[in-house]
Amino acid sequence: MIRTLPLLLAVLASPALAQGLTDLDEVDRQVSAFVGQPTPPVDRRLRLARCTAPLALDWYGNGRQAVQVRCPVPAGWTLYVAMPAAAAAAAAPPLVQRGDSVTIQVGGDGWAVSQPGEALEAGAAGAWIKVRGLVPKAPVLRGRVLRPGLVGVDLP
Repeated sequence: MIRTLPLLLAVLASPALAQGLTDLDEVDRQVSAFVGQPTPPVDRRLRLARCTAPLALDWYGNGRQAVQVRCPVPAGWTLYVAMPAAAAAAAAPPLVQRGDSVTIQVGGDGWAVSQPGEALEAGAAGAWIKVRGLVPKAPVLRGRVLRPGLVGVDLP
């Protein structure tokens, strides 16, 4: 009995085990495996109820700025793990390649104007790239990749 007391106290002293909380180290491992590279750790101050089902992971945001980690049970929880820009860019496949023909679109509430152009950089969904119209001596513009072949330019 005396030999097992320190072990029992150590187990009970573990906040995650004593309160039935999710192991945040396991969340970190699953997010890193999902992204395919090391990722920033989740905030250790979080106290998430233990999930009785496997965690559901998916990308969040057009530019894959975060990973959504969800406990898919009734009254479960959802956590968003922000990705560094380099990790998100590396994980997102480019929708536009350098030299691709694109449509450059400028628009507002209820209107849109577009023209053909050329991508001067590759970019994934949501990435800002340089584009140029096809007319001679067209200025270089910065636009956001909206979908394959479409780049949106903001008005100044």
